[in-house]
Amino acid sequence: MVIYTVTVNTGKRLSAGTTSRISIQLLGTEAESEEQNLNQIKAFWQGSERTFKIQCKASLGELISVKLYSKPIKGLPDNQWFCDKISVNTPEGDKILFPCYRWLDCDEKLVLRPAKASLVFEDTSLIAQRQRAMQREERQKLFRWRVYAEGTPQVIDCDTALTLPAEVRFSFTKSEEFFSTAGKQLAVLQLTGLADNKKSWKSIRQLETLYCGIRNETIEYVQEHWDEDQFFGYQYLNGLNPMMIQRCSKLPENFPVTNDMVKDSLSGSSLEQELKKGNIFLSDYKMLDGLVENVINGRQQYLTAPLVLLYCNPQGKMMPIAIQLKQEPSKENPIFLPSDSKDDWRLVKIFVRSAEFGVHEVDFHLLRTHLLAEVFTVATLRHLPSPHPLFKLLIPHTRYTLQINILARNQLISADGVLSKYAGVGGESLVYLLRRATASLTYSALCFPDNISERGLENVPNYYYRDDGMQLWEIINKFVAAFLSNYYKQDDHVQKDTELQRWISEIFTNGFLARDDSGIPSSFQTLEELIKFVTMVIFTGSAQHAALNNGQYDFGGWMPNYPTALKKPPPKEKGQTTEATILETLPDKSTTVNGMSVLRLLTNDSADYYPLGDFPENLFDEDAPLKLIEDFQKNLSKLSDRIEKRNKKLELPYTYLNPKNVGNSVSI
Repeated sequence: MVIYTVTVNTGKRLSAGTTSRISIQLLGTEAESEEQNLNQIKAFWQGSERTFKIQCKASLGELISVKLYSKPIKGLPDNQWFCDKISVNTPEGDKILFPCYRWLDCDEKLVLRPAKASLVFEDTSLIAQRQRAMQREERQKLFRWRVYAEGTPQVIDCDTALTLPAEVRFSFTKSEEFFSTAGKQLAVLQLTGLADNKKSWKSIRQLETLYCGIRNETIEYVQEHWDEDQFFGYQYLNGLNPMMIQRCSKLPENFPVTNDMVKDSLSGSSLEQELKKGNIFLSDYKMLDGLVENVINGRQQYLTAPLVLLYCNPQGKMMPIAIQLKQEPSKENPIFLPSDSKDDWRLVKIFVRSAEFGVHEVDFHLLRTHLLAEVFTVATLRHLPSPHPLFKLLIPHTRYTLQINILARNQLISADGVLSKYAGVGGESLVYLLRRATASLTYSALCFPDNISERGLENVPNYYYRDDGMQLWEIINKFVAAFLSNYYKQDDHVQKDTELQRWISEIFTNGFLARDDSGIPSSFQTLEELIKFVTMVIFTGSAQHAALNNGQYDFGGWMPNYPTALKKPPPKEKGQTTEATILETLPDKSTTVNGMSVLRLLTNDSADYYPLGDFPENLFDEDAPLKLIEDFQKNLSKLSDRIEKRNKKLELPYTYLNPKNVGNSVSI
């Protein structure tokens, strides 16, 4: 007789324990053990670790898998069990980890594979190959694609979060905090009587009463400086959407700015000279052109598609020097300048900031982080079985993504969702804008260094998003390169990994709609290609999402800086705007407070938040990946220290790409 020592760890999450009968069976290359009941005497309690002896007639050979069975006990309630992991000490002296981190329902079976990662062509045992295939087949039945809207990335085929498999749903802690926060904010709105108030604000100062004690350094700075040109330009570099601005070497034909118009803003130089020097920049919102504006509280809203010309002055400040609110120049679409009346210039900048809300929320935030992260998540779950090294690498970066996106589709961007009710880009126009954004999305736009280079922003001063993002990209890329090189020893290994090739093929087809002009690969031929793509996947769901999401309330809580909608048309001539005009144009009280409530909810992390590099699930037992993870965490910590040291010298610290503030996944 030989003895296998089995240690079973029950999760620490709420209700992880069970009174159901849990049985185990070990399967090896030579034989399999008898099925053995593990909790015949006492239940598995939350957070417990229990050890058992399993006797076998002879060695089972190399252990391939562990099977877990759950059966209800008569007279006791059926309940799930959350198993963290199982470790097995073999008669030969090996200790083998079998990660689980799954809920096991009554009358359900789970097959666990060893923590040691393996590629499909390395798992040579017929039993192991069969188990990999069965897991893929089961996952493809559980996780199915659905067309959300024609011309946009496909999504998970689930109507509500409750129809998701338990393994990808919110934890109890996350769920309780999320819905509790939403409920509290709704209650506050109802108590203030503003949730349904359709009246305009009487003054800008009235808005100061809305923060209800939720303030920080950035909120106070925005409230004080929102109307200043210097802060207006700063936000193109380090605000909610630092991805619109690009260097301008030649003015667009539909933006006829002359030197006489802007010479007073150019520090004694000329427009032609500054274009040649590379100091002129453009933000073009043409993607919004022609969209049907929303109707909010029974009133037509107005949306523009501005062109904004900016100048990086000798002091390194990015300053707006000309704004045209519509794409086609005409007498009724004048080019506004800082030298125009204070009220004209203020109103024009408010229209730009409202356009910024639409582009940022739909294109850069929703599409380029949330929906793409969902594509990567679904493809990973469908095609990469648990032993695959890329599954182990990516699964922490998929945490909660499916549920948060289902909630967004049902409660934010649905026909009766908050954005559809209170945003200028809502309903029909939201889907139309999403199609436009999808059609123009490119691989290079998603790869941070390529994107910075394409926009000509390598040397712009005070661009902290670029500085921190570039360092984060390099740290992630270094980690990914070392990790993947540990498993793919040569390009040929990449080419013959059929699971990997199906993974990227489905991302190309279902996520990027098989658009060759997107530049997204449909297959991988080299390890270098794979490393770059996986770096992009992790960066998108972590750093990029943090940069575009985490400051929404900081910059948008002060409504005039980020109005969700505007209820008067843009000015057709100069000199007609008054303070009363501005107040009548800004969102009404109901739209304001409901918009603030959503932005607050979208930036409220839960107690079980995990920053980038913090992997709570022990999926590895090999020295190489464990050492790489340790090095990754050290590099992130060093970057965090550098950012915090720099921020002490800044008037307005840039914190969104500090690794401490970057979540592992799109989970909020």
